[in-house]
Amino acid sequence: MVEDYYDPKTIFPSIPVVTTTPGVGFDDSYINTASIIWKGTHYEYDKNLGLLRIIDLSNNKLNGEIPIEVSYLSQLRQLNLSCNNFSGAIPRNIGNLNKLELLDLSRNKVFGEIPTSLAEISSLNYLDLSNNRLSGRIPTGTQLQTFDPSRYTMNFGLCGPPISRSCPGDEPYVPQSPANDSDQGAHDEDGGEWINLLWFYIGIGIGFTIGFCGVFGSLVINTSWRHAYFRFMHYLSDWLYVMINVKWALLWRKHSWH
Repeated sequence: MVEDYYDPKTIFPSIPVVTTTPGVGFDDSYINTASIIWKGTHYEYDKNLGLLRIIDLSNNKLNGEIPIEVSYLSQLRQLNLSCNNFSGAIPRNIGNLNKLELLDLSRNKVFGEIPTSLAEISSLNYLDLSNNRLSGRIPTGTQLQTFDPSRYTMNFGLCGPPISRSCPGDEPYVPQSPANDSDQGAHDEDGGEWINLLWFYIGIGIGFTIGFCGVFGSLVINTSWRHAYFRFMHYLSDWLYVMINVKWALLWRKHSWH
């Protein structure tokens, strides 16, 4: 029985050759080839691999190093090699894939540093390098620090943002304790509340002073207003006295009746 397999060293293209034609300019001629053995039959593809947009070989049993030739697929948009047994380093020239939007190398055995050229791919919007054996500082760029730290998890040798593990020579990462945060927040809230209450009390005092001076000051100055005011207060007190007594008598009568 012939075993079916993919050889990762032959399914990727060889380096494209760029030739020039006098009077015409550059002429891209691809000599890319890919050899695949499927069900005992050998298949070979050539001349069109440079135009590939998507490569998805995830969840297989591929091993060996990631071929460096993959970095010459200039039109590649998505590369998914996750859940295999790839080892070795990430190709240094992977930054040549300047149209790459998705790169998933998770759950392999890739080791070494993350190439600095990867940070130069501005179109990259999905990256997953988790569950490998990568080490060193995560390159600083416009892209790699924007991904969630979980995209780098289980690479115990990695350091630097966006993960919390600091690199040698950097200042140690000391997370602030929640207790300190809550105390500081409570202190800030208390301070802000005290300022608001202070202005509230000041407003009450100013309003009371203005009202007192406006009402009682006019009564002191104007005699006719003062006499009218006292007559009104006397009438009001008599009216309240009568109403309270009447209501009390009614309540007492109802109580006695029951």
